[in-house]
Amino acid sequence: MPSQFDTSGPSAANHVPLSPVSFLNRAAAVHGPRPAVVYGAIRRNWRDFEERVRRVAGGLRARGVGKGDIVSVICPNIPQLYELHYAVPMIGAVLNTINTRLEPDTVAYILDHAESRMIIADSAYLGLVQDALSRRDGSGAELVTIVDAEGQDAGHTAALEYETLAASALFDGTGLPEDEWQPLALNYTSGTSGRPKGVVYHHRGAALMAMGTVNAWAVPHFISYLSIVPMFHCNGWCHPWMLPLVGGKMVFTRDPVPARLFEAIETEKVTHFGAAPIVLQMLAESSDAPAAPFSPRIRVMTAGAPPPPAILEKTGAMGLDVMQVYGLTETYGHILQCLWQDEWDALSPAEQAELQAHQGIAFPMVEEVAVIDRATGARVPKDGQTQGEIAIRSNTVMREYYKDPAATAEAFADGWFWSGDAAVVHENGYIQIRDRLKDVIISGGENISSVEVEAVLYRHPDVQAAAVVAKPDAKWGEVPCAFVEPRPGAAPDADAIIAFCRARLAGFKTPKSVVFGTLPKTATGKIRKFELRQQAREEG
Repeated sequence: MPSQFDTSGPSAANHVPLSPVSFLNRAAAVHGPRPAVVYGAIRRNWRDFEERVRRVAGGLRARGVGKGDIVSVICPNIPQLYELHYAVPMIGAVLNTINTRLEPDTVAYILDHAESRMIIADSAYLGLVQDALSRRDGSGAELVTIVDAEGQDAGHTAALEYETLAASALFDGTGLPEDEWQPLALNYTSGTSGRPKGVVYHHRGAALMAMGTVNAWAVPHFISYLSIVPMFHCNGWCHPWMLPLVGGKMVFTRDPVPARLFEAIETEKVTHFGAAPIVLQMLAESSDAPAAPFSPRIRVMTAGAPPPPAILEKTGAMGLDVMQVYGLTETYGHILQCLWQDEWDALSPAEQAELQAHQGIAFPMVEEVAVIDRATGARVPKDGQTQGEIAIRSNTVMREYYKDPAATAEAFADGWFWSGDAAVVHENGYIQIRDRLKDVIISGGENISSVEVEAVLYRHPDVQAAAVVAKPDAKWGEVPCAFVEPRPGAAPDADAIIAFCRARLAGFKTPKSVVFGTLPKTATGKIRKFELRQQAREEG
Protein backbone atom coordinates (compact mmCIF):
# COMPACT_ATOMS: atom_id res chain seq x y z
CA MET A 1 0.00 0.00 0.00
CA PRO A 2 1.50 3.37 -0.94
CA SER A 3 2.41 5.68 1.92
CA GLN A 4 0.03 8.56 2.64
CA PHE A 5 2.94 10.55 4.10
CA ASP A 6 5.02 13.08 2.19
CA THR A 7 8.27 11.44 1.10
CA SER A 8 10.01 14.61 -0.07
CA GLY A 9 12.05 14.86 3.14
CA PRO A 10 12.73 17.75 5.49
CA SER A 11 12.83 21.41 4.45
CA ALA A 12 14.42 24.57 5.81
CA ALA A 13 11.22 25.15 7.77
CA ASN A 14 11.34 21.93 9.75
CA HIS A 15 14.99 20.87 9.81
CA VAL A 16 17.97 22.90 11.05
CA PRO A 17 21.34 21.19 11.57
CA LEU A 18 22.11 20.69 15.25
CA SER A 19 25.15 22.68 16.40
CA PRO A 20 26.33 24.26 19.66
CA VAL A 21 26.91 27.46 17.65
CA SER A 22 23.15 28.03 17.73
CA PHE A 23 23.29 28.07 21.55
CA LEU A 24 25.59 31.10 21.43
CA ASN A 25 23.30 32.90 18.97
CA ARG A 26 20.39 32.38 21.36
CA ALA A 27 22.37 33.31 24.49
CA ALA A 28 23.37 36.69 23.00
CA ALA A 29 19.72 37.46 22.29
CA VAL A 30 18.15 36.00 25.45
CA HIS A 31 20.87 36.42 28.09
CA GLY A 32 22.67 39.41 26.55
CA PRO A 33 23.37 41.53 29.66
CA ARG A 34 24.09 38.59 31.95
CA PRO A 35 27.72 37.71 32.82
CA ALA A 36 29.35 35.15 30.54
CA VAL A 37 33.08 35.42 31.29
CA VAL A 38 35.02 36.32 34.44
CA TYR A 39 38.82 36.35 34.48
CA GLY A 40 40.62 38.69 36.85
CA ALA A 41 39.57 42.20 35.86
CA ILE A 42 37.89 40.90 32.66
CA ARG A 43 34.11 40.70 32.88
CA ARG A 44 32.07 40.20 29.71
CA ASN A 45 28.37 39.61 29.25
CA TRP A 46 26.87 37.31 26.64
CA ARG A 47 26.42 40.13 24.14
CA ASP A 48 30.08 41.14 24.48
CA PHE A 49 31.23 37.53 24.31
CA GLU A 50 29.30 36.83 21.12
CA GLU A 51 30.68 39.98 19.48
CA ARG A 52 34.26 38.94 20.24
CA VAL A 53 33.55 35.44 18.90
CA ARG A 54 32.20 36.90 15.67
CA ARG A 55 35.19 39.21 15.30
CA VAL A 56 37.62 36.34 15.82
CA ALA A 57 35.63 34.28 13.31
CA GLY A 58 35.81 37.17 10.85
CA GLY A 59 39.55 37.48 11.45
CA LEU A 60 40.11 33.77 10.85
CA ARG A 61 38.17 33.85 7.62
CA ALA A 62 40.06 36.96 6.47
CA ARG A 63 43.32 34.99 6.99
CA GLY A 64 42.06 32.28 4.66
CA VAL A 65 40.75 29.75 7.20
CA GLY A 66 37.65 28.03 5.88
CA LYS A 67 35.49 24.92 5.87
CA GLY A 68 37.37 21.78 6.90
CA ASP A 69 40.59 23.61 7.82
CA ILE A 70 42.08 22.58 11.15
CA VAL A 71 43.00 25.28 13.65
CA SER A 72 45.30 23.92 16.36
CA VAL A 73 45.37 25.70 19.71
CA ILE A 74 47.73 25.20 22.65
CA CYS A 75 46.56 27.32 25.53
CA PRO A 76 45.43 27.01 29.16
CA ASN A 77 41.83 27.63 30.20
CA ILE A 78 41.44 31.37 29.55
CA PRO A 79 38.70 33.37 27.76
CA GLN A 80 40.41 33.24 24.35
CA LEU A 81 40.21 29.45 24.25
CA TYR A 82 36.52 29.66 25.18
CA GLU A 83 35.96 32.09 22.27
CA LEU A 84 37.70 29.74 19.84
CA HIS A 85 35.26 26.95 20.75
CA TYR A 86 32.67 29.00 18.84
CA ALA A 87 34.68 31.11 16.41
CA VAL A 88 36.38 28.16 14.70
CA PRO A 89 33.27 26.02 14.03
CA MET A 90 31.29 29.17 13.17
CA ILE A 91 33.22 29.39 9.87
CA GLY A 92 33.11 25.65 9.24
CA ALA A 93 36.66 25.01 10.42
CA VAL A 94 37.72 22.31 12.88
CA LEU A 95 39.07 23.07 16.36
CA ASN A 96 42.08 21.04 17.53
CA THR A 97 42.95 21.76 21.17
CA ILE A 98 46.37 20.39 22.11
CA ASN A 99 47.38 19.21 25.56
CA THR A 100 49.65 21.85 27.11
CA ARG A 101 51.63 19.18 28.99
CA LEU A 102 52.87 17.32 25.94
CA GLU A 103 56.51 17.19 24.90
CA PRO A 104 57.64 18.81 21.60
CA ASP A 105 57.90 15.54 19.69
CA THR A 106 54.25 14.62 20.30
CA VAL A 107 53.09 18.18 19.58
CA ALA A 108 55.00 18.01 16.28
CA TYR A 109 53.33 14.68 15.46
CA ILE A 110 49.86 16.13 16.11
CA LEU A 111 50.51 19.24 14.01
CA ASP A 112 51.76 17.08 11.16
CA HIS A 113 48.98 14.50 11.41
CA ALA A 114 46.31 17.19 11.66
CA GLU A 115 47.81 19.21 8.78
CA SER A 116 47.05 22.34 10.78
CA ARG A 117 46.10 25.39 8.71
CA MET A 118 46.72 27.78 11.62
CA ILE A 119 48.35 27.37 15.04
CA ILE A 120 47.26 29.60 17.93
CA ALA A 121 49.48 29.48 21.02
CA ASP A 122 49.47 31.19 24.37
CA SER A 123 52.78 33.05 24.67
CA ALA A 124 53.84 30.89 27.64
CA TYR A 125 53.73 27.86 25.30
CA LEU A 126 55.12 29.49 22.17
CA GLY A 127 58.60 28.15 22.89
CA LEU A 128 57.16 24.62 23.02
CA VAL A 129 55.32 25.20 19.73
CA GLN A 130 58.38 26.62 17.99
CA ASP A 131 60.42 23.63 19.18
CA ALA A 132 57.71 21.34 17.80
CA LEU A 133 57.63 23.23 14.50
CA SER A 134 61.37 22.76 14.10
CA ARG A 135 60.75 18.98 14.12
CA ARG A 136 57.84 19.10 11.69
CA ASP A 137 57.81 17.38 8.33
CA GLY A 138 54.83 19.23 6.86
CA SER A 139 54.45 22.65 5.30
CA GLY A 140 54.25 25.81 7.38
CA ALA A 141 51.11 27.08 9.09
CA GLU A 142 50.41 30.62 10.20
CA LEU A 143 51.28 31.14 13.87
CA VAL A 144 49.21 33.37 16.16
CA THR A 145 50.15 34.39 19.71
CA ILE A 146 47.77 34.89 22.63
CA VAL A 147 49.38 37.38 25.01
CA ASP A 148 47.91 36.89 28.46
CA ALA A 149 49.24 39.08 31.26
CA GLU A 150 48.64 36.29 33.80
CA GLY A 151 51.11 33.95 32.11
CA GLN A 152 52.94 35.96 29.49
CA ASP A 153 56.42 34.91 28.41
CA ALA A 154 57.89 38.06 26.89
CA GLY A 155 60.71 36.08 25.28
CA HIS A 156 58.42 34.43 22.76
CA THR A 157 56.31 36.26 20.20
CA ALA A 158 54.81 35.68 16.77
CA ALA A 159 54.05 38.17 14.02
CA LEU A 160 50.29 37.97 14.46
CA GLU A 161 48.63 38.45 17.86
CA TYR A 162 45.23 37.07 18.77
CA GLU A 163 43.83 40.50 19.60
CA THR A 164 44.32 41.45 15.96
CA LEU A 165 41.86 38.71 15.09
CA ALA A 166 39.52 39.94 17.83
CA ALA A 167 39.56 43.44 16.27
CA SER A 168 38.49 42.19 12.81
CA ALA A 169 35.23 42.83 11.03
CA LEU A 170 32.30 40.83 12.36
CA PHE A 171 31.37 37.52 10.80
CA ASP A 172 27.68 38.00 10.11
CA GLY A 173 26.43 34.53 9.15
CA THR A 174 24.47 32.11 11.35
CA GLY A 175 27.58 29.97 11.80
CA LEU A 176 25.54 26.78 11.47
CA PRO A 177 26.96 23.90 9.42
CA GLU A 178 25.42 22.77 6.16
CA ASP A 179 25.28 19.28 7.66
CA GLU A 180 25.23 18.46 11.39
CA TRP A 181 27.55 15.49 10.63
CA GLN A 182 30.20 18.04 9.61
CA PRO A 183 33.43 17.84 11.67
CA LEU A 184 33.53 20.28 14.58
CA ALA A 185 36.59 19.32 16.60
CA LEU A 186 39.63 17.04 16.44
CA ASN A 187 40.84 15.73 19.80
CA TYR A 188 43.83 13.48 20.24
CA THR A 189 43.81 10.66 22.78
CA SER A 190 46.36 10.75 25.58
CA GLY A 191 48.54 8.13 23.92
CA THR A 192 49.38 5.89 26.88
CA SER A 193 50.93 3.50 24.36
CA GLY A 194 52.08 4.43 20.87
CA ARG A 195 51.04 7.55 18.99
CA PRO A 196 47.78 9.29 19.96
CA LYS A 197 44.73 8.81 17.74
CA GLY A 198 42.78 11.74 16.32
CA VAL A 199 39.13 11.63 17.38
CA VAL A 200 36.71 13.56 15.15
CA TYR A 201 33.65 15.18 16.74
CA HIS A 202 30.61 16.30 14.72
CA HIS A 203 28.25 19.24 15.39
CA ARG A 204 25.29 16.96 16.18
CA GLY A 205 27.11 15.07 18.90
CA ALA A 206 28.42 18.22 20.59
CA ALA A 207 24.95 19.80 20.64
CA LEU A 208 23.33 16.68 22.08
CA MET A 209 26.08 16.26 24.68
CA ALA A 210 25.52 19.82 25.88
CA MET A 211 21.74 19.40 26.10
CA GLY A 212 22.04 15.99 27.74
CA THR A 213 24.38 17.37 30.39
CA VAL A 214 21.87 20.07 31.36
CA ASN A 215 19.29 17.33 31.89
CA ALA A 216 21.49 14.74 33.62
CA TRP A 217 23.22 17.20 35.96
CA ALA A 218 19.94 19.08 36.56
CA VAL A 219 21.68 22.35 35.69
CA PRO A 220 19.55 25.41 36.53
CA HIS A 221 19.73 28.76 34.78
CA PHE A 222 22.47 31.29 35.57
CA ILE A 223 24.98 29.00 37.28
CA SER A 224 28.48 30.14 38.20
CA TYR A 225 30.82 27.56 36.65
CA LEU A 226 34.49 27.31 37.60
CA SER A 227 36.69 26.28 34.65
CA ILE A 228 38.99 23.48 35.86
CA VAL A 229 38.61 20.63 33.35
CA PRO A 230 41.19 21.40 30.65
CA MET A 231 39.52 22.40 27.40
CA PHE A 232 42.08 20.24 25.60
CA HIS A 233 40.38 17.23 27.23
CA CYS A 234 37.13 16.36 25.41
CA ASN A 235 36.67 20.12 24.92
CA GLY A 236 36.29 20.56 28.66
CA TRP A 237 33.74 17.69 28.71
CA CYS A 238 31.70 19.88 26.32
CA HIS A 239 30.80 22.20 29.22
CA PRO A 240 31.86 25.30 27.19
CA TRP A 241 29.06 24.40 24.76
CA MET A 242 26.58 23.80 27.62
CA LEU A 243 26.78 27.15 29.41
CA PRO A 244 24.96 29.30 26.81
CA LEU A 245 21.90 27.07 27.21
CA VAL A 246 21.46 28.21 30.81
CA GLY A 247 23.04 31.68 30.61
CA GLY A 248 25.77 30.61 33.02
CA LYS A 249 29.08 32.38 33.55
CA MET A 250 32.50 30.77 33.10
CA VAL A 251 35.01 31.71 35.80
CA PHE A 252 38.70 31.35 34.87
CA THR A 253 41.81 31.16 37.05
CA ARG A 254 44.30 30.06 34.35
CA ASP A 255 46.29 27.90 36.81
CA PRO A 256 44.15 25.40 38.79
CA VAL A 257 46.04 25.77 42.06
CA PRO A 258 43.99 25.42 45.26
CA ALA A 259 44.52 28.99 46.53
CA ARG A 260 43.19 30.50 43.28
CA LEU A 261 40.34 28.03 43.04
CA PHE A 262 39.15 28.63 46.60
CA GLU A 263 39.37 32.39 46.08
CA ALA A 264 37.32 32.15 42.89
CA ILE A 265 34.74 29.91 44.57
CA GLU A 266 34.21 32.50 47.29
CA THR A 267 34.40 35.64 45.17
CA GLU A 268 32.24 34.44 42.27
CA LYS A 269 29.85 32.29 44.33
CA VAL A 270 30.71 29.22 42.27
CA THR A 271 27.87 26.69 42.07
CA HIS A 272 29.29 24.06 39.68
CA PHE A 273 32.57 22.70 38.40
CA GLY A 274 34.09 19.59 36.85
CA ALA A 275 37.40 18.11 37.95
CA ALA A 276 39.46 14.93 37.82
CA PRO A 277 39.80 12.91 41.05
CA ILE A 278 43.39 14.11 41.49
CA VAL A 279 42.14 17.71 41.61
CA LEU A 280 39.51 16.78 44.19
CA GLN A 281 42.23 15.15 46.28
CA MET A 282 44.37 18.29 45.93
CA LEU A 283 41.49 20.48 47.11
CA ALA A 284 40.51 18.21 49.98
CA GLU A 285 44.06 18.08 51.33
CA SER A 286 45.03 21.71 50.71
CA SER A 287 46.02 23.96 53.60
CA ASP A 288 44.02 26.68 51.80
CA ALA A 289 40.76 24.78 52.19
CA PRO A 290 38.10 26.68 54.15
CA ALA A 291 37.52 25.58 57.73
CA ALA A 292 33.77 25.20 57.25
CA PRO A 293 31.98 23.21 54.51
CA PHE A 294 30.75 25.14 51.49
CA SER A 295 27.23 26.46 51.98
CA PRO A 296 25.29 26.15 49.79
CA ARG A 297 26.92 22.93 48.67
CA ILE A 298 28.68 22.95 45.28
CA ARG A 299 27.74 20.55 42.50
CA VAL A 300 30.79 18.73 41.13
CA MET A 301 31.26 16.30 38.26
CA THR A 302 34.31 14.04 38.33
CA ALA A 303 35.72 11.61 35.78
CA GLY A 304 38.94 9.94 34.78
CA ALA A 305 40.20 7.05 36.85
CA PRO A 306 37.47 5.84 39.22
CA PRO A 307 37.78 8.10 42.29
CA PRO A 308 38.86 6.34 45.48
CA PRO A 309 35.95 6.30 47.96
CA ALA A 310 38.25 7.88 50.55
CA ILE A 311 38.50 11.02 48.39
CA LEU A 312 34.72 11.13 47.94
CA GLU A 313 34.30 10.98 51.71
CA LYS A 314 36.63 13.95 52.17
CA THR A 315 35.05 16.07 49.44
CA GLY A 316 31.58 15.30 50.76
CA ALA A 317 32.63 16.62 54.15
CA MET A 318 33.90 19.80 52.41
CA GLY A 319 30.45 20.56 51.04
CA LEU A 320 31.00 19.21 47.53
CA ASP A 321 28.22 17.09 46.03
CA VAL A 322 30.29 14.93 43.70
CA MET A 323 28.75 12.93 40.86
CA GLN A 324 31.00 10.33 39.25
CA VAL A 325 30.66 10.12 35.47
CA TYR A 326 32.32 7.93 32.87
CA GLY A 327 33.30 8.42 29.28
CA LEU A 328 36.13 8.51 26.79
CA THR A 329 37.58 10.97 24.33
CA GLU A 330 35.72 8.96 21.67
CA THR A 331 32.36 9.67 23.34
CA TYR A 332 32.73 13.45 23.82
CA GLY A 333 33.36 12.73 27.49
CA HIS A 334 30.72 11.48 29.90
CA ILE A 335 28.10 8.97 28.83
CA LEU A 336 27.41 7.31 32.22
CA GLN A 337 26.43 9.06 35.45
CA CYS A 338 26.17 7.86 39.03
CA LEU A 339 22.74 9.34 39.64
CA TRP A 340 22.03 9.70 43.37
CA GLN A 341 19.20 7.54 44.72
CA ASP A 342 17.03 8.64 47.65
CA GLU A 343 17.58 5.41 49.56
CA TRP A 344 21.29 6.24 49.77
CA ASP A 345 20.50 9.10 52.17
CA ALA A 346 20.21 6.68 55.09
CA LEU A 347 23.65 5.11 54.50
CA SER A 348 26.89 6.02 56.25
CA PRO A 349 29.31 8.41 54.47
CA ALA A 350 31.63 5.47 53.74
CA GLU A 351 28.79 3.42 52.20
CA GLN A 352 27.63 6.43 50.17
CA ALA A 353 31.16 6.99 48.89
CA GLU A 354 31.40 3.36 47.76
CA LEU A 355 28.20 3.74 45.72
CA GLN A 356 29.26 7.14 44.37
CA ALA A 357 32.36 5.50 42.91
CA HIS A 358 30.15 3.46 40.54
CA GLN A 359 29.99 4.76 36.99
CA GLY A 360 26.22 4.34 36.92
CA ILE A 361 23.60 4.59 34.19
CA ALA A 362 23.44 6.14 30.74
CA PHE A 363 23.08 9.88 30.21
CA PRO A 364 19.74 10.86 28.61
CA MET A 365 21.29 11.62 25.18
CA VAL A 366 22.94 8.16 25.07
CA GLU A 367 20.96 5.47 23.30
CA GLU A 368 22.46 2.45 25.04
CA VAL A 369 25.40 1.34 27.17
CA ALA A 370 25.78 -2.41 27.65
CA VAL A 371 28.33 -4.69 29.29
CA ILE A 372 28.95 -7.56 26.92
CA ASP A 373 30.93 -10.78 27.04
CA ARG A 374 32.94 -10.44 23.82
CA ALA A 375 33.43 -14.22 23.57
CA THR A 376 29.68 -14.99 23.51
CA GLY A 377 28.14 -11.66 22.50
CA ALA A 378 25.78 -11.93 25.49
CA ARG A 379 25.12 -9.23 28.04
CA VAL A 380 26.47 -10.04 31.47
CA PRO A 381 23.99 -10.73 34.31
CA LYS A 382 23.26 -8.04 36.89
CA ASP A 383 25.16 -9.81 39.63
CA GLY A 384 27.96 -7.31 40.33
CA GLN A 385 30.50 -10.06 39.62
CA THR A 386 30.50 -11.19 35.99
CA GLN A 387 32.77 -8.99 33.89
CA GLY A 388 32.33 -7.90 30.30
CA GLU A 389 33.34 -4.99 28.09
CA ILE A 390 31.48 -1.68 28.05
CA ALA A 391 29.92 -1.12 24.62
CA ILE A 392 28.14 2.07 23.54
CA ARG A 393 25.60 3.24 20.97
CA SER A 394 25.05 6.98 21.01
CA ASN A 395 24.83 10.14 18.97
CA THR A 396 27.75 11.24 21.11
CA VAL A 397 30.14 8.65 19.73
CA MET A 398 32.89 10.07 17.52
CA ARG A 399 32.50 10.32 13.79
CA GLU A 400 35.80 8.48 13.14
CA TYR A 401 39.46 8.14 13.98
CA TYR A 402 41.12 10.73 11.75
CA LYS A 403 42.96 9.14 8.81
CA ASP A 404 42.63 5.66 10.37
CA PRO A 405 39.79 3.68 8.79
CA ALA A 406 41.12 0.37 10.10
CA ALA A 407 41.05 1.53 13.73
CA THR A 408 37.60 3.06 13.16
CA ALA A 409 36.24 -0.22 11.79
CA GLU A 410 37.71 -2.17 14.70
CA ALA A 411 36.24 0.22 17.27
CA PHE A 412 32.78 0.03 15.61
CA ALA A 413 32.62 -3.75 15.18
CA ASP A 414 29.11 -5.29 15.33
CA GLY A 415 27.41 -1.92 15.54
CA TRP A 416 28.88 -0.90 18.90
CA PHE A 417 31.71 1.34 20.03
CA TRP A 418 33.95 -0.92 22.13
CA SER A 419 35.49 0.94 25.06
CA GLY A 420 38.19 -1.50 26.14
CA ASP A 421 36.96 -1.14 29.74
CA ALA A 422 36.01 -4.18 31.81
CA ALA A 423 32.96 -3.72 34.02
CA VAL A 424 30.19 -5.42 35.97
CA VAL A 425 26.50 -4.56 36.27
CA HIS A 426 24.91 -4.39 39.71
CA GLU A 427 21.36 -5.47 40.58
CA ASN A 428 20.16 -1.85 40.34
CA GLY A 429 21.50 -1.61 36.77
CA TYR A 430 24.47 0.57 37.73
CA ILE A 431 27.66 -0.19 35.86
CA GLN A 432 30.96 -0.32 37.72
CA ILE A 433 34.34 -0.39 36.00
CA ARG A 434 36.67 -3.09 37.20
CA ASP A 435 39.60 -2.26 34.93
CA ARG A 436 40.89 -1.59 31.50
CA LEU A 437 40.72 -5.04 29.91
CA LYS A 438 44.48 -5.13 29.57
CA ASP A 439 44.83 -4.29 33.29
CA VAL A 440 42.79 -7.20 34.69
CA ILE A 441 45.04 -9.49 36.77
CA ILE A 442 44.30 -13.20 36.41
CA SER A 443 45.77 -15.05 39.39
CA GLY A 444 45.20 -18.79 39.63
CA GLY A 445 42.17 -18.43 37.37
CA GLU A 446 40.65 -15.65 39.50
CA ASN A 447 40.12 -12.19 38.03
CA ILE A 448 41.45 -9.37 40.21
CA SER A 449 40.39 -5.78 39.65
CA SER A 450 43.37 -3.45 40.01
CA VAL A 451 40.88 -0.62 40.64
CA GLU A 452 39.50 -2.44 43.69
CA VAL A 453 42.97 -2.96 45.15
CA GLU A 454 43.97 0.63 44.40
CA ALA A 455 40.89 1.92 46.24
CA VAL A 456 42.12 0.14 49.38
CA LEU A 457 45.66 1.49 48.97
CA TYR A 458 44.33 5.05 48.73
CA ARG A 459 42.82 4.64 52.19
CA HIS A 460 46.27 4.21 53.72
CA PRO A 461 47.34 7.52 55.31
CA ASP A 462 50.87 7.35 53.84
CA VAL A 463 49.77 6.77 50.22
CA GLN A 464 49.66 9.75 47.84
CA ALA A 465 49.06 7.74 44.66
CA ALA A 466 48.87 4.05 43.80
CA ALA A 467 48.72 1.71 40.83
CA VAL A 468 48.40 -2.07 40.76
CA VAL A 469 49.55 -4.26 37.87
CA ALA A 470 50.18 -7.93 37.16
CA LYS A 471 53.54 -9.44 38.08
CA PRO A 472 54.53 -12.85 36.65
CA ASP A 473 54.42 -15.67 39.21
CA ALA A 474 55.59 -19.28 38.77
CA LYS A 475 52.72 -20.71 40.82
CA TRP A 476 49.74 -18.45 40.16
CA GLY A 477 50.59 -17.17 36.67
CA GLU A 478 50.43 -13.57 37.84
CA VAL A 479 49.88 -11.78 41.13
CA PRO A 480 49.15 -8.16 42.08
CA CYS A 481 52.13 -5.83 42.39
CA ALA A 482 51.50 -2.42 43.99
CA PHE A 483 53.38 0.71 42.96
CA VAL A 484 53.04 3.36 45.65
CA GLU A 485 53.92 7.04 45.62
CA PRO A 486 54.25 8.03 49.31
CA ARG A 487 52.97 11.30 50.69
CA PRO A 488 55.65 13.94 51.25
CA GLY A 489 57.51 13.17 54.48
CA ALA A 490 56.06 9.66 54.79
CA ALA A 491 58.18 6.51 54.70
CA PRO A 492 55.73 3.58 54.54
CA ASP A 493 56.91 0.01 54.99
CA ALA A 494 56.07 -2.61 52.36
CA ASP A 495 55.03 -5.22 54.90
CA ALA A 496 52.73 -2.74 56.61
CA ILE A 497 51.12 -1.81 53.29
CA ILE A 498 50.53 -5.48 52.47
CA ALA A 499 49.09 -6.14 55.94
CA PHE A 500 46.80 -3.11 55.53
CA CYS A 501 45.45 -4.57 52.27
CA ARG A 502 45.16 -8.11 53.64
CA ALA A 503 42.87 -6.83 56.41
CA ARG A 504 40.52 -5.37 53.78
CA LEU A 505 40.76 -7.72 50.80
CA ALA A 506 40.55 -11.40 49.98
CA GLY A 507 43.97 -13.01 50.28
CA PHE A 508 44.41 -13.64 46.55
CA LYS A 509 43.71 -9.92 45.83
CA THR A 510 46.34 -8.68 48.28
CA PRO A 511 49.50 -7.26 46.64
CA LYS A 512 52.41 -9.69 46.92
CA SER A 513 55.01 -6.94 46.51
CA VAL A 514 55.17 -3.16 46.88
CA VAL A 515 57.42 -0.79 44.94
CA PHE A 516 57.85 2.78 46.21
CA GLY A 517 58.62 5.80 44.08
CA THR A 518 57.15 8.56 41.89
CA LEU A 519 54.59 7.08 39.49
CA PRO A 520 55.04 7.79 35.76
CA LYS A 521 52.12 9.78 34.34
CA THR A 522 50.83 10.87 30.96
CA ALA A 523 50.43 14.51 30.06
CA THR A 524 46.80 14.33 31.26
CA GLY A 525 47.84 12.95 34.65
CA LYS A 526 46.93 9.31 33.99
CA ILE A 527 49.32 6.76 35.42
CA ARG A 528 51.33 5.05 32.68
CA LYS A 529 50.53 1.48 33.69
CA PHE A 530 52.19 -0.03 30.65
CA GLU A 531 55.54 1.21 32.02
CA LEU A 532 54.75 -0.28 35.41
CA ARG A 533 53.75 -3.60 33.84
CA GLN A 534 57.08 -3.70 32.03
CA GLN A 535 58.92 -2.93 35.26
CA ALA A 536 56.99 -5.65 37.10
CA ARG A 537 57.85 -8.17 34.37
CA GLU A 538 61.53 -7.27 34.54
CA GLU A 539 61.59 -7.54 38.32
CA GLY A 540 59.55 -10.75 38.24
